[in-house]
Amino acid sequence: MLAISKASLRSMLRSPSAVIFTLLFPLIFILVFGFIRGGGVQLDVGLDLRSDTQNRLFDVLSAQPGINLIPESDAEVQLEQLRKGNIDGIVRLIKSDSGDSSAYRLELTTAVTGGEGAVILRSMLEHLVDKASLDAMQPQQRLASISQKVIQSREYRTIDFILPGQLGFSLLSSGVFGTAFVFFNLRQTLVVKRFFATPIRRPYIVMGEALSRLVFSLSGACFLIAVGHFAFGFTLVNGLSTFLAMLGLSALGLIVFMGFGFLVSGLAKSESTIPPLANLITLPQFLLSGTFFGIENFPEWLQPICKILPLTYLNNALRLVAYDGAGPDQLWLPVLIVAAWGLLVYALAVRFFRWE
Repeated sequence: MLAISKASLRSMLRSPSAVIFTLLFPLIFILVFGFIRGGGVQLDVGLDLRSDTQNRLFDVLSAQPGINLIPESDAEVQLEQLRKGNIDGIVRLIKSDSGDSSAYRLELTTAVTGGEGAVILRSMLEHLVDKASLDAMQPQQRLASISQKVIQSREYRTIDFILPGQLGFSLLSSGVFGTAFVFFNLRQTLVVKRFFATPIRRPYIVMGEALSRLVFSLSGACFLIAVGHFAFGFTLVNGLSTFLAMLGLSALGLIVFMGFGFLVSGLAKSESTIPPLANLITLPQFLLSGTFFGIENFPEWLQPICKILPLTYLNNALRLVAYDGAGPDQLWLPVLIVAAWGLLVYALAVRFFRWE
């Protein structure tokens, strides 16, 4: 088993495609997104459902093209979204107290790390109040007063979302494409058949390949996390323990994705059929698993499909660990789903395994 691992690791280090998919592609994406600093003019704003929505000011606010109101009944969920930078602020519109000259009070909550988004939102709300007051024929008396509350939060950078997705991208590519091509070539050149004539058992062949790929891919994961952390400030909330937890999740993900590679190598009739079969597994996950942007950006009918893919849960678990310092109580569900995918795909891989 160790001899197989050593030979396989040596072949990976000599393979340009393995280095490109494991290191170069994810590194390029990290560099590109790491240098992105700006946002857009579209502001996502949480709407406190205790707000009074039966008034002219709310109609003007909800019709504003640059503001996307997101209703949420749970105040704690809203605050967590605000701390993470998923929304730019929270608004609550209520009738003013009797002692206030304004008819309504607009309460705005922003994060201390909100940056330009919080400033732009406050400015837009001031403009909307003036506009609504003018439309209501009350230019001298504002329709609403605005109060702002700023909460403490850690900055949630673009790299905090992108790097876990690129790490998952690297693991999926290495696990599926690398394993499929290697095992198919070993079978095509009758090396696997020669293994059959030796005392080594089938599980040790698989374990030998898995061990070498774990060493190679986890080394790449260490490199990507280090570049993201030291060059772009990627958050490792608990330092070394967070780093080790990310490596543990990466190892689990790679082992599962290798199962897809073994399955593809067993199904492929020729080397030319490997890319279509592998892409059938990897492309939907690259695009639909929150690698480049959150799955909530997809249409509602597509989101259930996104939520059954193993890479979705691996990406989410990596982000929870890195930024939130999530423990077993938060990770058990995504880990369980990824592991269940592993059991399913390895059962199919054993079913279609061939010696030659």
